[in-house]
Amino acid sequence: MSETNPDSTKSNNVDDNSAERAIDQFRQIHEKKSKELTEKEIAEIDRQCEIIKNREVLTHDVEHEQKEITNKDGNVLVGPPTLTRFEKARIMGARALQLSLGAPIFIEIPKGATTSLEIAMEELKQRIIPIIIRRLLPNGDYQNIPIDKFE
Repeated sequence: MSETNPDSTKSNNVDDNSAERAIDQFRQIHEKKSKELTEKEIAEIDRQCEIIKNREVLTHDVEHEQKEITNKDGNVLVGPPTLTRFEKARIMGARALQLSLGAPIFIEIPKGATTSLEIAMEELKQRIIPIIIRRLLPNGDYQNIPIDKFE
């Protein structure tokens, strides 16, 4: 004796009803466009309704596993090949905070630099900050990109 899931039959009925409603709405919209329909127009509406009726209905969504996007060259595949202004601001702010809390400096301090933000800007310009940018896609896939890979 096999068990049936009541939820699966319920969802199939809902899908059947929604398809029928879609067909009815399609007919109403196309029949209102003109007062008198020719046989050719009616046949075309019927053909379109059959196409709608025969479409495959997805009853459940397949779970997507998030994965890292990689390539052999280490090029930027997600987003623009340059740092965006938002990424630059985030990197400079984070690095300036690290410097103000006593983190080691990776460059020789420029003569005109008076704040940790100016030092962070110079480090970013030389691309020697050891920070990796993670760019996400809407489906959850991502790419981790070191700073030195950007143009």
